[in-house]
Amino acid sequence: MVRDSQRSKVYAAEQFVRTMFDRAAQHHSRAIDFFGTALTLPPEARFASVESVQRYVDQVLSMPAVRQRWGPVVAALTVRPRQGNTAAHYESGDGGAAIAVPEQTSRWALRELVLLHEISHHLCPAEPAHGAEFTATFTTLAEVVMGPEVGHVLRVVYAKEGMR
Repeated sequence: MVRDSQRSKVYAAEQFVRTMFDRAAQHHSRAIDFFGTALTLPPEARFASVESVQRYVDQVLSMPAVRQRWGPVVAALTVRPRQGNTAAHYESGDGGAAIAVPEQTSRWALRELVLLHEISHHLCPAEPAHGAEFTATFTTLAEVVMGPEVGHVLRVVYAKEGMR
């Protein structure tokens, strides 16, 4: 078992990015000044149910750019409800791979950036779970799905957190 030494840095960096998206939405302006660079953040999808999350996951995994980058046949990924109301997580085992999301609406867990993080675990089974391969996968996936601005933001914030 490899120690996941970057996990807290990954979570801190991604919380910073989610907060940027939240503030842009609150101010009804997606144009931001990001460390001296003018960017326009894309809208971030939010979800209301396990079923809507499953449709989104299926759409992401069937995107031509995703299939080209991670292979024409990406293993099935199901979405299941979980107890609690705050966290989402990825799990893989004999029963297949799944993302568990809260049944109750959770502003934190039922959002695009969190789901792309969990999908990235599916596309990148490397150890440690939040190492350099994972952050590269998540950055690329976010860039493919949401746009180059999101990839840029993630790269810069990960670097500022001192991640490899």
